[in-house]
Amino acid sequence: MLQILDNMESLRNLTSAFPTFLLTGIPGLETIHTWISIPFCCLYAIALSGNSMVLFVIITQQSLHEPMYYFLSMLSATDLGLTVSTLLTTLAILWFNAREISLDTCIIQMFFLHGFTFMESGVLVAMAFDRYVAICYPLRYTTILTNSRITQIGLLIIMRTVVLIVPLLLLLKPLYFCKTNVLSHSYCYHPDVINLACSDTRANSICGLIDLGLTTGVDIPCIVLSYILIICSVLSIASPEERHKAFSTCVSHIGAVTIFYIPMMSLSLVHRYGLSAPKVVHSMMANIYLLLPPVLNPIIYSVKTKQIRRAILRLLLTK
Repeated sequence: MLQILDNMESLRNLTSAFPTFLLTGIPGLETIHTWISIPFCCLYAIALSGNSMVLFVIITQQSLHEPMYYFLSMLSATDLGLTVSTLLTTLAILWFNAREISLDTCIIQMFFLHGFTFMESGVLVAMAFDRYVAICYPLRYTTILTNSRITQIGLLIIMRTVVLIVPLLLLLKPLYFCKTNVLSHSYCYHPDVINLACSDTRANSICGLIDLGLTTGVDIPCIVLSYILIICSVLSIASPEERHKAFSTCVSHIGAVTIFYIPMMSLSLVHRYGLSAPKVVHSMMANIYLLLPPVLNPIIYSVKTKQIRRAILRLLLTK
């Protein structure tokens, strides 16, 4: 009995229900964090200004009040949310070496970070559906995707996110964490946090897998199915010019899907199977995963979508 009490006391000394985590910048390059912050600031500035501009022109230009652009505005809004959710902690580490973060603050950051990630995945599915309707049912496009239906789709994406993310994060509160709470990234990432727990995390892992299945596991097949139906419809078109025009309307969305899902899957694989990989690889993958879509999406849509490009140029030239 004394031995058991001693073991329990030792465990209590080594664990904490109210831990403070230490975030990580770029491992091995701490001495040049100030210099590394320069490209990070540039990327954050591009993401914030680019997505804000796309959002602004869609809201202010009456000619862009169409279903395709409403979904694009949702994508820009989620990209802005993703950018802001990591900006403060990342720059605080690079500028001031401010690494400490409490569990509650960590949970708040994960709510927004994972929440906007889930929402972006949902928005990409909605955009795939938009392309499917526009190409396969062009005459019924505006009657199928009415303003009220687009609003319902947006609310459904938000509701799905909240329903999935809240239980996932509430399950973190009862956990005990080891005293050495060093996270792998410059922000709180759910798999990274539960890896540091000293108590049983099976419920957390199961909930995480369910969330993954109900987001990525559902969304990717839906996007693939949409494009299979689009390809079948386009190949039935006799004119090569019309085929090219139909496929060209999908290029921007395919680019957005690629730069969102490939870094996400790569980071998941690194976390599960790349434990022996250098820490700098984990850190770079984590930053690419969250910075690449917000930086490149407004560039892709500005370059490939003539109406957006014209609206942005008109806005810049009138200033």
